Amino acid sequence: MFTPQGPSLRELTAQALSSVEHGYDLLADKFDATPFRTSDRLLTAVTRTLESLGPFDSGLDVCCGTGAGLGVLRAVCAGRVTGVDFSTGMLTRARDAHPTAGLVRADALALPFAPVFDLAVSFGAFGHFLPEEQRTLFAQVRASLRPGGTFAFPVAAPPPVGSRLYWTLWGFDATMRVRNALWRPPFVMYYRTFRLADVRGSLEETGFDVSLAPVETLGRRDDGSPRCRLVVARKR
Repeated sequence: MFTPQGPSLRELTAQALSSVEHGYDLLADKFDATPFRTSDRLLTAVTRTLESLGPFDSGLDVCCGTGAGLGVLRAVCAGRVTGVDFSTGMLTRARDAHPTAGLVRADALALPFAPVFDLAVSFGAFGHFLPEEQRTLFAQVRASLRPGGTFAFPVAAPPPVGSRLYWTLWGFDATMRVRNALWRPPFVMYYRTFRLADVRGSLEETGFDVSLAPVETLGRRDDGSPRCRLVVARKR
């Protein structure tokens, strides 16, 4: 994380003590040099999985950040590609990387779109939404999709209980809860609040038919289960 191109500890601290929106404005210029940016390996794997589910016309990247997911949409969508995010700084970086994409500043909990998209995707953003906000988020995405439209996003297999990654994520979430109890404005970012069973139920209650597609190029765990699944939610 602490590379010449990435943010310093001081810059990360300033971000962590800001609101989510202002924090990402501060981090935008160096965000792509952090491990928080979705990896190209995952983006390529999701692209290959989506190619088997298309064709798609227009695409929407929800919480697009600096635009990493817009490349996925360009690869699988024949029509226009749009990204939406509430950070002006992140959208500026996305515009530099994808000058022909439509970019809109808006809150994902109040999307300003008519039902015009065939495909919506999102990468790495769901930790910014509390569990009680998930149905609102999914309802907003659904309202932006045409009938039969698809909302797709990857979900990694949970780390084994007791593993180093398990305790790292647990410790991060615990730290954020303490931070938000003691400091305002809150910075909502949790890794362990987006559980697949709960998410699937919320999507179905919101009006989606849900299936899971293994992202095979990312491999399988020792027990044979996929390391990553693509949630494929189709608007009823």
